[in-house]
Amino acid sequence: MKIALMDSGIGLLAAAAAVRRLRPDAGLVLSSDPDGMPWGPRTPEDVTAHALAVARAAAEHRPDALIVACNTASVHALPSIRAALEPRIPVIGTVPAIKPAAADGGPFAIWATPATTGSPYQRGLIREFAAGVEVTEVPCPGLADAVQQADEAAIDRAVAAAAALTPASVRTVVLGCTHYELVAERIRAAVQQPGAAPVVLHGSAEAVAAQALRRIGSGPAPAAPPSTGLTVLLSGRPSALPAAALAYVEGRLLEAMSPAH
Repeated sequence: MKIALMDSGIGLLAAAAAVRRLRPDAGLVLSSDPDGMPWGPRTPEDVTAHALAVARAAAEHRPDALIVACNTASVHALPSIRAALEPRIPVIGTVPAIKPAAADGGPFAIWATPATTGSPYQRGLIREFAAGVEVTEVPCPGLADAVQQADEAAIDRAVAAAAALTPASVRTVVLGCTHYELVAERIRAAVQQPGAAPVVLHGSAEAVAAQALRRIGSGPAPAAPPSTGLTVLLSGRPSALPAAALAYVEGRLLEAMSPAH
């Protein structure tokens, strides 16, 4: 079994680690676009062109499925990627976990990039799944870039700024960018109010990993013998994991797949 994941940068680490935990025997292909990132400020057409190039680079390695582990690419490029690769390769997109957050009753906040915050796409999900629930959309300028660079001080500043925009009544936060899942506990600590119940975070990594297995007719096997099949593509070039990836537990988990380890 081989699962490919694509993103503009290292946001794909969270979903890749989730696949790794569910199926340690699966080979992984991680395809990202450091030459073209960030994708957020690009036009939808430009995002689609970059995302298609990253997806095609991954597809050359003949994976059983491709996870689009990027909210921006899922919003703008998913139909084009599916048209290019399916039915040969099932394509799984990433949707902010607004539906499960709304099921908790709210109030909740959605942390997302400035481009996604207030977008017709996100507003549509709120209307569809969270009608009647108190929702606060929180833009997080600079947070994805800070995570991408593993810039600790910049991460702290961006998280603090977003936390200041998050109402104290919020007990649930949707992580609307895959990069944010890499600093989930820092986000939880920033939003947590003294004496209040623990803040609940909703990411997408576990859900897309499970969906990828379902699409290929497989299921979890966490005790399976681990694979050492890890392919990293940076703007199409075979490479090692970026150094910044190793700042996160998910990146270190994946590094252990390397034959050298």
